[in-house]
Amino acid sequence: MKRVSINPGRVDWSGENPGIYLKDDPDGDYVALALFFRVVYSPYGRGHAAIVLGAPDKQSGWPDCPNFLMTDNQRMMRWIVDGWVSKMPTFVGRKGLNAMRWLNLETVEKHPGDLKSRYSEILRGSGVTLEMVWRDMGAPLPVEVTPENSATKQHEMYSVFLEAREAEIIVNGTRLSGAVQDRQFFGRTMRTAFLAFSETWVTPQS
Repeated sequence: MKRVSINPGRVDWSGENPGIYLKDDPDGDYVALALFFRVVYSPYGRGHAAIVLGAPDKQSGWPDCPNFLMTDNQRMMRWIVDGWVSKMPTFVGRKGLNAMRWLNLETVEKHPGDLKSRYSEILRGSGVTLEMVWRDMGAPLPVEVTPENSATKQHEMYSVFLEAREAEIIVNGTRLSGAVQDRQFFGRTMRTAFLAFSETWVTPQS
């Protein structure tokens, strides 16, 4: 397909969407999943959010277990969860995604550091403090994904990824179990913790 300067498709949403996926056993399933969202454009406005599944396959939510979503724009996030997160291979069929408790987000603090050694996002609201920390980042990778290779199988996705060798998910001072591992992603071996900047999802022109 010939590349053009202006994509004729429709922009659905754009922003930042870093993630942390942790395992206890490299050959086992994920024991903790987290995604952060800083959405700068969507049909439902702007907003911030974090999804945490500290027990991904448990049909229960906060405070019984660390399965929750914090956001300052619930309408936007319900749209993103239904249209994107629930279709991502790592989240498909997770009981915790349906059972997670929705919490109001009050504040967000970004601590970017030098984008090489450490980066973090701290979210507070509804009596919960969440800290997501990424360490030891690699070089930026420009990512361009066609619909057949995207999580939704319907959208193009463009982003800048930085892999992190280490990462932590901390809820009210307690670090969730698991460590960063390797996985096959975009046709190469990548770490299961990453920063994703300038992420834009586009519905192609029919």
